[in-house]
Amino acid sequence: MNRELAYMFVDCARVWIPDVEDVWKSAELSKDYKNGDASLQLMLEDGTNLEHKLDPKTKNLPYLRNPDILVGENDLTALSYLHEPAVLHNLKVRFIDSKLIYTYCGIVLVAINPYETLPIYGTDIINAYSGQNMGDMDPHIFAVAEEAYKQMARDERNQSIIVSGESGAGKTVSAKYAMRYFATVSGSASEANVEEKVLASNPIMEAIGNAKTTRNDNSSRFGKYIEIGFDNRYRIIGANMRTYLLEKSRVVFQADEERNYHIFYQLCASSHLPEFKNLKLSNANDFLYTRQGCSPVIDGVDDSKELGTTRHAFSLLGINESYQMGLFQVLAAILHLGNVQIKDKDSDSSIIPTNNHHLTKFCELVGVTYEDMAQWLCHRKLKTASETYIKTLPRLQATNARDALSKHIYAKLFNWIVEHVNKALITNIKQHSFIGVLDIYGFETFEINSFEQFCINYANEKLQQQFNMHVFKLEQEEYMKEQIPWTLIDFYDNQPCINLIEAKMGVLDLLDEECRMPKGSDDSWAQKLYNTHLKTCSLFEKPRMSNRAFIIQHFADKVEYQCDGFLEKNKDTVNEEQIKVLKASKKFDLLVELFQDEGKATTPTGQPPGMGGRTRLSVKPDKSRDTSSKEHKKTVGCQFRNSLQMLMETLNATTPHYVRCIKPNDFKQAFSFDPKRAVQQLRACGVLETIRISAAGFPSRWTYQEFFSRYRVLMKQKDVLSDKKLTCRNVLEKLVEDQDKYQFGKTKIFFRAGQVAYLEKLRADKLRAACIRIQKTIRCWLARKKYLRKRDAAITIQRFTRGYQARCLAKFMRRTQAATIIQKYQKMYVARKRYRQKQAAALAIQTILRSYMARQKYQALLREHKAVIIQKHARGWLARCWYKRCLSSIVYLQCCTRRMIARRELKKLKIEARSVEHFKKLNKGMENKIMQLQRKIDEQTKENKSVNEKLTGLENTYTTESERLRGELGRLRGVEEEAKSKGNQVKCLLEELEKLKKELRTTKQEKKTIEDWSQSYKGEMEKLVSELKDQNGLLKTEKDDLNRLIQEQNQQMTEKMARAIAAETQQLETDLNEERSRYQNLLTEHLRLEEKFDDLKEHISKPGHRRTDSTHSSNESEYTFNSEFAESEDASHAAEDLTRGMDTSLTLKLQKRLKELEQEKQSLRNELENKEEQFQRARARDESEFKKARGAELEYESLKRQELESENKKLKHNLADMRKSLLGSAASSAGAPGSPAYKVLLDQLNSSCEELEVRKEEVLILRSQLVSQKEAMQHKDEKETMTEVAVHVEDVSKLKDADELKQAYIGLKDTNRLLEHQLQTQRRSYDSEVESLRGELQNVKEENNRQQQLLAQNLQLPPEARIEASLQHEITRLTNENLDLMEQLEKQDRTIRKLKKQLKVYSKRIGEMGAGQAEGQTSPGQMVDEPIRPVNIPRREKDFQGMLEYKKEDEMKLVKNLILELKPRGVAVNLIPGLPAYILFMCVRHADYLNDDQKVRTLLTSTINSIKKILKKRGDDFETVSFWLANTCRFLHCLKQYSGDDVFMKHNTSRQNEHCLSNFDLTEYRSVISDLAIQIYQQLIKCMENTLQPMIVSGMLEHETIQGVSGVKPTGLRKRTSSIADEGTYTLDSILRQLNAFHSTMCQHGTDPELIKQVVKQQFYVIGAVTLNNLLLRKDMCSWSKGMQIRYNVSQLEEWLRDKNLMNCGAKETLEPLIQAAQLLQVKKKTDEDAKAICSMCLALTTAQIVKVLNLYTPVNEFEERVSVSFIRNIQTRLRDRCESPQLLMDTKMIYPITFPFNPSSLALESIQIPSSLNLSFLTRV
Repeated sequence: MNRELAYMFVDCARVWIPDVEDVWKSAELSKDYKNGDASLQLMLEDGTNLEHKLDPKTKNLPYLRNPDILVGENDLTALSYLHEPAVLHNLKVRFIDSKLIYTYCGIVLVAINPYETLPIYGTDIINAYSGQNMGDMDPHIFAVAEEAYKQMARDERNQSIIVSGESGAGKTVSAKYAMRYFATVSGSASEANVEEKVLASNPIMEAIGNAKTTRNDNSSRFGKYIEIGFDNRYRIIGANMRTYLLEKSRVVFQADEERNYHIFYQLCASSHLPEFKNLKLSNANDFLYTRQGCSPVIDGVDDSKELGTTRHAFSLLGINESYQMGLFQVLAAILHLGNVQIKDKDSDSSIIPTNNHHLTKFCELVGVTYEDMAQWLCHRKLKTASETYIKTLPRLQATNARDALSKHIYAKLFNWIVEHVNKALITNIKQHSFIGVLDIYGFETFEINSFEQFCINYANEKLQQQFNMHVFKLEQEEYMKEQIPWTLIDFYDNQPCINLIEAKMGVLDLLDEECRMPKGSDDSWAQKLYNTHLKTCSLFEKPRMSNRAFIIQHFADKVEYQCDGFLEKNKDTVNEEQIKVLKASKKFDLLVELFQDEGKATTPTGQPPGMGGRTRLSVKPDKSRDTSSKEHKKTVGCQFRNSLQMLMETLNATTPHYVRCIKPNDFKQAFSFDPKRAVQQLRACGVLETIRISAAGFPSRWTYQEFFSRYRVLMKQKDVLSDKKLTCRNVLEKLVEDQDKYQFGKTKIFFRAGQVAYLEKLRADKLRAACIRIQKTIRCWLARKKYLRKRDAAITIQRFTRGYQARCLAKFMRRTQAATIIQKYQKMYVARKRYRQKQAAALAIQTILRSYMARQKYQALLREHKAVIIQKHARGWLARCWYKRCLSSIVYLQCCTRRMIARRELKKLKIEARSVEHFKKLNKGMENKIMQLQRKIDEQTKENKSVNEKLTGLENTYTTESERLRGELGRLRGVEEEAKSKGNQVKCLLEELEKLKKELRTTKQEKKTIEDWSQSYKGEMEKLVSELKDQNGLLKTEKDDLNRLIQEQNQQMTEKMARAIAAETQQLETDLNEERSRYQNLLTEHLRLEEKFDDLKEHISKPGHRRTDSTHSSNESEYTFNSEFAESEDASHAAEDLTRGMDTSLTLKLQKRLKELEQEKQSLRNELENKEEQFQRARARDESEFKKARGAELEYESLKRQELESENKKLKHNLADMRKSLLGSAASSAGAPGSPAYKVLLDQLNSSCEELEVRKEEVLILRSQLVSQKEAMQHKDEKETMTEVAVHVEDVSKLKDADELKQAYIGLKDTNRLLEHQLQTQRRSYDSEVESLRGELQNVKEENNRQQQLLAQNLQLPPEARIEASLQHEITRLTNENLDLMEQLEKQDRTIRKLKKQLKVYSKRIGEMGAGQAEGQTSPGQMVDEPIRPVNIPRREKDFQGMLEYKKEDEMKLVKNLILELKPRGVAVNLIPGLPAYILFMCVRHADYLNDDQKVRTLLTSTINSIKKILKKRGDDFETVSFWLANTCRFLHCLKQYSGDDVFMKHNTSRQNEHCLSNFDLTEYRSVISDLAIQIYQQLIKCMENTLQPMIVSGMLEHETIQGVSGVKPTGLRKRTSSIADEGTYTLDSILRQLNAFHSTMCQHGTDPELIKQVVKQQFYVIGAVTLNNLLLRKDMCSWSKGMQIRYNVSQLEEWLRDKNLMNCGAKETLEPLIQAAQLLQVKKKTDEDAKAICSMCLALTTAQIVKVLNLYTPVNEFEERVSVSFIRNIQTRLRDRCESPQLLMDTKMIYPITFPFNPSSLALESIQIPSSLNLSFLTRV
């Protein structure tokens, strides 16, 4: 400890010293403190030196100040030094500098009243806090409410929110906002608007229970505990209210500058209303009970308007008008009763003058007799055992009795209202849990304290005891959870004070005893108190100067109570006879009801009481006794003690949450902080006691990970182990020697007070040393860098000098070497020349010698060769002679040998022939052969007979066939004659070709003539140009000036027009988007009401009752015919019959609202169409203006094209004639196309066409040149006329200079190129036409060949087969022609139907609705006769037409299999995108083809309702919603694409145009489906937001993507979410993965790309809005390092957009506010230049957001500086003129208006195959 003290109390250390004015004042040590010093040398903030003397006994040092980085923390327990000055200073900094009114103090929320309306309680703030952890967001009453709501749902335990504080501290407002939060986030379990009723109870209770005091204009003069009930789904089902200690004395008396209860002034301010005339009210100053405070008006409050709010709240709670008027009648009677004057009759009696005006009004209002009331106001009945006496009352006692009656009536009225408010909030649904909100008075002490203050302080003592025990219990649980040794902490126990008040013989017990005494008085009671407690209790004291007062030492302060009036107020007596008179009222039932038992009371709504599903605690005093005489026996103190005990039992059975409201000053000044008053309230409300309990133990608590991240800088590398817990333990043991200063828990490290500051100082010193080292290194590096620069410069100079010297040396050496080389080469040249001469001589000699030797050798070889040849021929001749001789000898020998062998064989044969056996064998073989030959002869005879018969038949058939062939031959001869005629036509064609050749020759001559003229003209022009060059100089400057002036004017006009057009276009687009947004919001509201209506019908419907679908009825009523509208009306009547048990007013309101929404929706739709038409007209107007501007430029080119077009037409005509003649000849001649003459003719024709095209191009080019030159000459003539100059050359010289002529030639060339391109294009088209003609000729040729083949085959067939084949061929030909004619007829029918449909549309637009409907009743298909088709002729099978047929009874099966039971994942993966939409449309097409109106209507209605049903069932599944969004849009596009409208048919193929709808105009259904698509899109966005919402804050703000940049600061009991990523936490990668999943899912489902862009834009808007909202609500996130993290995360999102090619979808722009907020965290924030830069940079942020970020900016390290208040005010001044919304947070629920751009499909309907997995086998392809 000594080491730490020596380390902390050093020079420049800051401390707190006591001060009279500011309570605590900051000072700085100017000298180190040493042990034993009696004083400290200090310097105050203003520079004053001060010597602070220490207490010689205790030697206590002053409190140390916390480091600057801890100042302004959200949680006071996060402060290192926990003491009173630190708490006070932290609250002051947050309240004054940062304008933050909420601060945590452990489990307590400290709320400081700003006395100013702040924009921090809107619905956007509620949505931002909903679902968040309490430590994650900045302190707020909504955070406490969310914590209570979350714990109720998580722990299944009831909760309580205890709101306490002084009058004027803001208790009622805090409780009101807590209830509003519950009503907003939970909703209600029924349609009875329970949450609205709960909130409506507030204005009622404020009117009858709040009043103006000196401290508060709307002070609650009673305590209330409201239990808000929830069902098992944690939705509000009802509420119950308990009240405590109404200040009844305020009804009859008010101090100066105070008022009575608000309701009295509201009635007086509204006395002029007709319904209040009979109350006989007037100004508030006319009544005693409302004028005593002399302050009847509150600034800024309109009492008459407030009464309207009160009456509306009464009506909302079910208290009808008659009961309301009865309540007002009772209140008016109280005012009149206060004005009744009682005069003295004598000293012991009093009297009311007769005909007292106010008493008369009182009696009239309450319905009693004047005499009875006047009698018992001045008399009293006394009863004894045997007799009854009537005693007169003195004036003072009579006045007190009158006031007591007024107070009693008001108390009864108050209790009655509370009871009926509770009855209105009761529900039949069983309560599962509740959250109680306790709004009760805080500790009070005034100059004169009476019975009311005593009871209030008694209640606060009980609540403080419960608070202390709860805090102590939480501390103990935390220590036990972390397994830290528990040491008993000494804290203030106020049980002795409570015993003094409520124990036996305590203050209340003695007071009740004295009240029972016959002659008890305040003095005797005071004496009893003195005798009983003065000597026995140290907390009880007696004032020195008074015998009628006593002092009690409360936990907050000593309070002196005056005994006067204690007994009277405790008794709360009232004259029983007066009560009997009021009960006897005959005319006023409400007054009688006020004094009846609770069980006999009737409810204003007519419902029986006590219908709740739970036990309610009584809110009234005990009424269990029967007689009125015993009704008032129980004292007020006893009642209050019992109700307080019940309250404590309830609170102990719940989990409490504490809100302590602080009043910053007594003057109600906005954001003014009085330290004295604040400290007084902090002590009184127990905040400082909480701090003291926390400081007594281990207030600072860090997780091991946070400690390691924060103090890693204090560790050495060798200290860092893999186990972070062990690392932290080792480091702490080295840094802090005293082990009692910290404890190690399971997950946290616990520190004593001051230890975190000590560690922070060590860390700052280490960082400062590191900074010094870095500076030293940087400076060393800079000096070394400077030295190295100088050294490099010197080396460079040396290098250049040495280089020069080296170059000189090298030059000398090069010259020496060059001379040596020259000498070498010269000597070499001489030697080589001498050598070459000798070499040439030697070679000549060698050549001559070698040639002689070669000739000699050649002669010898030649002789040898010739000798060899002679020998060869001689030897060959000899060999041949020898061979011939041998061959002849061999042949001769062979002949001799063969002759000898033949002779021998002949001899043998002759011998065998002479034998008999041989002869027999030969005869036997001959017989067999003869028999066989006979058999063959017989068979051949039979065959000859049959052949003869066949020949006879063939002769007959040949005769008939020959006759037929003769006829056929005659026909063929006719055909031949036709071919001859076609040949004549070919001759004509040849003649035409000759003519064309002649024209070609003529054209060539013309070309030559034109070329000659062009050459001459060119020479003239060149001469003219040479003459113009001299005068061009003068015209150049003038032309340049004029051109520049014209260009500037054109540019200005263009920019002006562009700006005007852009502004108008932007305005139109803005208006259009606003109208779309309004329409879509109304559509959403309409759908929400429909869903509510459906839920309501389901809730009230009986089992088995058949209900009409509300969606169907709404669609029918909006988009179908009158009959369907009547059906929807019947359905609505049936629904009304079902809802008889329901609240009638609610049903009527819903129906009225539904009709209004439908009308507004229709009007908005019309307005939207008008806006779109205006937008289209504006765009058309802009286009027309642009076309007019371009028209002047195009006129010149159009003139050039006219002549070319005429020439082209002529050539086309000629070519068409040639084609016709050629085609005719080809068709007539069967053999002509294949003939050589035809081929030659066709080649000549093609070559002539090509030659003609070339010549035509040349002619056109020359003509265009001539035209341009003529126009130039005409332009010159015009210039001559305008200038009126005589000399022609001078006029021409002023036209153009050389540059202009050059530009003209260039323009002429460009024109020629354009014309050449056009001609080439035409030529290509002609070539394609020729190719097509050739193809046709080829087809004709093939057809002729086929006909010839058929003819040849027919000739070979028999006559019967030939006739049958010809008939079959003819039938086939006729069938084909018939089918072609039918197709043409169908096309004509479709054209007629389309025209009729257009006629319908136009007739509707004109307004002839009657004619349109009459025409619509007759189906267009019925007006056209069906084409007659042949019956017995076989037809060719037609192609699939892209339609699906189904039976009427299969419609539900179709919807079930295709919509309700379809799994999107299988369809998206395995099938084509949008398959269900295509199938549905093909079914619609078939119904349209059949002209079945009912089938089309029912199918579309069933489809729409089924999609709504599947969305209602699985609307939270993103994949399902995305799938049906894609299919709905595709279905909508199909309806547009095949509607037959020209706008949607531009991109269709011819086949797709044939599939257009022919009978029905489905424009209205397209509108319904578009609305359905909007609904699905909004559901998709909702699913996406539900998925992304938990990831955004963690991934974008809390997770450290760049590790080590953000520093972890100390946190308090309300632990915020750690920025270190743990397992299971979301990171930026989680967000990117989710975005990838969304994108891939939509792409798989075939969602339109434009729609995906809009979805991504909405996703990024949600990410940016949620991130920015959390940044604006989290002080710990507003730092420089966090701005760097955010900018890095945004860059990752932008990178994702680039990867997906979505940078142009507008998503990046939605992140601009977040980007600017991150930049704002990082820029400098000191000077005026910085303020100017911030104002110019943060254009996407509002002023409130900029100021909020600057206020929340918190340095993480002490090297950063806070933003000064003057700088923030400078920013506010600069941004004062901005016109923007004052809203702080961005609207996260905002959805951009959605549009569905038309996206036609290229998929052919006839190619779609239906997979068997869809179970649609009942559909038939048509």
